[in-house]
Parts: sequence; structure tokens; C-alpha cells
Amino acid sequence: MAKPMHPTPNLDQLESGPWPSFVTGLKRLAKDKDYMVDVLGHLEHSYQTRKGYWKGGTVGVIGYGGGVIPRFTEIKNEKGEAVFKDAAEFHTLRIMPPPGMHYDTNTLRKFCDIWDKHGSGLIALHGQSGDIMMQGCTTENVQKAWDEINEMGFDMGGAGPAVRTSMSCVGAARCEQSCYDEAKAHKEVINAFLDDIHRPALPYKFKFKFSGCGNDCMNAIHRSDMAVIGTWRDNIRTDAEMGKKWFAKHGMNELVNDVVSRCPTKALQIKDAKDVRKDAHISSVALNDSQCLEIDNKDCVRCMHCINVMTGALAPGKDKGASILIGGKSHLKIGSLMGTMVVPFMKLDTDEDFEKLVELAKTTIDFFAENALEHERTGEMIERIGLVNFLEGIGLEIDANMVTQPRMNPYVRTDGWDDEVAKINAKKAAA
Repeated sequence: MAKPMHPTPNLDQLESGPWPSFVTGLKRLAKDKDYMVDVLGHLEHSYQTRKGYWKGGTVGVIGYGGGVIPRFTEIKNEKGEAVFKDAAEFHTLRIMPPPGMHYDTNTLRKFCDIWDKHGSGLIALHGQSGDIMMQGCTTENVQKAWDEINEMGFDMGGAGPAVRTSMSCVGAARCEQSCYDEAKAHKEVINAFLDDIHRPALPYKFKFKFSGCGNDCMNAIHRSDMAVIGTWRDNIRTDAEMGKKWFAKHGMNELVNDVVSRCPTKALQIKDAKDVRKDAHISSVALNDSQCLEIDNKDCVRCMHCINVMTGALAPGKDKGASILIGGKSHLKIGSLMGTMVVPFMKLDTDEDFEKLVELAKTTIDFFAENALEHERTGEMIERIGLVNFLEGIGLEIDANMVTQPRMNPYVRTDGWDDEVAKINAKKAAA
């Protein structure tokens, strides 16, 4: 039986609404743990004073330079002693999840048992970087908990100015929209950077995320320094019977309002079957015996919306692969950035394809390590040095698909273009 609870009038307020509260969960843990009793008291004090009282420090496990997030209390009495003694330390262990975040119930039970034994019992699946967050532990118990977690076969996640833990969607394991093997890409890339994860040595953090299609369930384009997004480069596949079933159930209004009008590039048209174009870049799916939905694949940007609404009737093409975007991150010093397209299409079928992906990742991180300023993310570095210099530094050719936004000025000066083309051709010939 744990010691008596501290008065928590502010926290109690959070249980009074119609929705489940995290406070209820903390109180449940506090029934058996003095540690959690003081954690609640500590949190209540923060709510009363409207101030945070956790400071960092240095806590780690043997053989690792990162992965533990240290937190020490700053709530002290006149003698310099912690007011909430049992919660004077609240460290977090970051544990790397499996690709696609696949667990069996036995694994989850083991995590719970280990953290109930050595920590607070509070686990978050998953943190912003994808880690399993084992939250709330004393310095004495950090190594003990880690030893048991490591025996399960799990590794420490990233922290500090390092390559961070990656995230990948469930992808090919369960999703019919998947365009490449996300789990394999995740595994190959992370295994190549384990040393950079465990021993922070970069100017700032670097994150990989893997999404199997343009739905981007990992929010990789917005949240990662290198995003691998599944795509295809042939025509959208269609199924006439599924198209007819969908249309019979949903009708013309839903087709127009939820599919055709939502296409960002106006690539969809409803036509009489006899009027559908026969061009190689045109796909069509039957709606009934006389009408079809025509798709101009030259205008399609693979946003996935029509496929999401008419799943089965429409599907990603057969020539699948991935697009690579670099430099995304919300809340940068220069503002929010989405990743910049640097590789419009990369096949990811064979071992050689995955080796090329890993090589590009290594080249990018090497360039980042040498050229970024301290506390500067990849997107900020590219903005500072210019995209052309970045592409030259990682050895990629400039491509029209890398455009950030359409030009406002239709006029282009061509002075010196011939000389520049001659230089490029001479450089290629020499290579």
C-alpha cells in the first residue's frame, strides 16, 4: 500500500469533464507506488505555480551515449532537499520499436512487467520520434530496467544531436495501398546508422520516416529530415466491376462532390464510355454500362484521394517505388517546412535498390554533419546554403520535379546558357 496521496485539487478538475483523463491513470498507479504519489504531488505543485520544475542532467546506460532522457526535480526546501523525495528523479528510457510497430501481446506484457518493477508503470506508445517511451524511473533503476529490456531483443532509441529512431507505417504487412516494403527500408537504413543513433555526434537531430504511399500515415513529409514516400509512375489501375458496384451504392452526387471535385489537378472527368480517350496515359473505370470515370495520369500527382474513396475500383499502378524528400520539419527557426523532393522516383524492389537508398542516406548525413551549423536542422541548412549547393554536395542532378512553387515571373534571361551547357557536357564527358 502506497503512502497517503497529496491534495490535488487542480488535477482533480481534469477528471470532472466527460472525457477520460490521464490523471485517473496516474492515480491508479499511485495506489501501489509511493513514486507515483509524489509524481502527482509534483505535478499539482506545477499546476498551482504554473511553472515546470524538471531540469536535465546526465544519466545513461553502459555502452550508450544517448537514449535516456534525464529529469531531476527543482522543487527543494530550505535545506536543498527534494520536497517530493520519492519523485526527485523522473528519467525516461527511449526504446526503439519494430518497423511498422508490430507487437504481440506477450511482448507488451513483458514491457509492462519490467516497467512496473523498475519504473513508474507509465508507458507511451509512441513518442514523436517513434520511440517506446518508458516514462518515470530513478537513476538507480535505469540500468536494471534497460538490462531486462535489452534481453527481450530491443535496442535503445536516439536522443540528442544524433540520428533518431525511425518510424514506418504498417504498410505492406496489412495495407493494399503500399508501394514498397516499408519495414525492409526502415530496417536497412536504421541498421546502417546504429552507431550514429547511440553516440550523438551530429550538429543536431536527423530523422528518417517511411510511408508506403501518398497518404503519408507517418507524417514523414512534415516531420522528418529524410522522408521515403511510396508512389508509382505508370497509370492508376482500375477495376470495372468494382467501379460499377461503388457507383451503384454511392451515386453521382458523391462521385462529383467527393471524388471529381476534390482532385487537386482536375485529372478526373465523367464521360460517356464511347468518348473516353484511348491515349496511353488515360485510365478509365466503368460506372455503369454507358458512363466512365476518366483519369488523365499525366496530371495525376498521386495524392491518393480518389483511391481512398473508391478503393478497389481504383488502385496504385504496378510500377511502384518511392519518392525521397529531404528537409521537412514543423516549427523551425525559419518557419515550418515540408520536405523538398530530391529523388522523384526510386525503385525499391531488389537488394541493390535498398543499398542505393542507404547510400543516399549516408551521403546526406555526411554532408549534413560537415555543413550544418550547431542546432540547425537539414531544412534550415538547405535554406541557408541553397538547394543547388545541397544537390551538388550529395551528387544529385537537378530535376524539374524539385520545384518549391511555380514561378511568378514568366520571363527568363538566357545569357550564358550555352556556355553553361558546354561546361556540363564537358564535365559529363570527362566522367
